[in-house]
Amino acid sequence: MIPPPDSLLRYSPPALVSRRTEKRSPGARPPKGTPPPPGPVPPPSRTAAAAEAAKQPQEILNAILPPREWEEENQRWVQEVSSAPSTRLDVVRLQEQLDLRLQQRQARETGICPVRRELYSQCFDELIRETTINCAERGLLLLRVRDEIQMTIAAYQTLYESSVAFGMRKALQAEQDKSDMEKRIAELEEEKRELERQVSEQKDKCEAIEKRENERQQIEEKKHTEEVQFLKRMNQQLKAQLENIIAPNK
Repeated sequence: MIPPPDSLLRYSPPALVSRRTEKRSPGARPPKGTPPPPGPVPPPSRTAAAAEAAKQPQEILNAILPPREWEEENQRWVQEVSSAPSTRLDVVRLQEQLDLRLQQRQARETGICPVRRELYSQCFDELIRETTINCAERGLLLLRVRDEIQMTIAAYQTLYESSVAFGMRKALQAEQDKSDMEKRIAELEEEKRELERQVSEQKDKCEAIEKRENERQQIEEKKHTEEVQFLKRMNQQLKAQLENIIAPNK
């Protein structure tokens, strides 16, 4: 496993933790549940009380900011948060480191930026560490503030992701509707062209029928006129013959 990267949060030097149970030295503390040796129990010394008092802030820090663990070359390492107090100069250096890493990692100044969020989160954890060393209650209150902020950001991130997914679904649906509409438009245009062709054919048929009817009507009129003329001539001839027959008798 690759060791964790550098962080704005101050850590103590890493400690090696063996995977296997090591042999205990004669002066090591007995495991839990082992009965104490017989004899009078000596009172706790001032050094042990001071060590116990110094251990309490470290336990609070470990509860607030869990230690980092990783494996390297078949060895397990643990690195706890530093319990060393910070001075005003340390805070100034923290601000300089924050600005430097924002510039080195090219974090965006506005909008959503995971890099900027990560660095500011590390900076806030360092401020929680520094405050917890001086006042544990104040550090726990800052921890509640940090958790509330992270929960709010997570809620906004979930809302953002759901809105992006909804927008993608709507975009895909609009694209599908657009494709269906284009297909429908092409079908309607093809149907329109077919109807226009049918209309053109019907117009041609109508013109052809009108032309044939006009020609037939002209032929009929010419035939009728010729018949009338023939009948008129026949009438005149018969009339002339009748007059010739009647005239000598007079």
